[in-house]
Amino acid sequence: MVTFFTSRGRHAKAVEIGGRLLESPSVNLVQVDEELFRTGWEYLQQRPDKRYSLTDSVSFVLMQRLGIVEALAFDAHFRQAGFQILPGATPDSL
Repeated sequence: MVTFFTSRGRHAKAVEIGGRLLESPSVNLVQVDEELFRTGWEYLQQRPDKRYSLTDSVSFVLMQRLGIVEALAFDAHFRQAGFQILPGATPDSL
């Protein structure tokens, strides 16, 4: 979310959303350790036909491990990887 907004020149919105996520009791912050990083790297390498980022790939691996099937995402990558995009998720709805 933060990257989405900063990449579109919306720094203040990125900081707002990031702060809300960090303070939310509903959000579980997961540190990426070496094993998760390497598994995400392998995931990325095995999909040369996709334009996934390494961050996407690590996210997909973690979501699969945790049994998460829905994503708050604004691009098709999560859907391509087999996840459901939350209904009504748009940048303007945040």
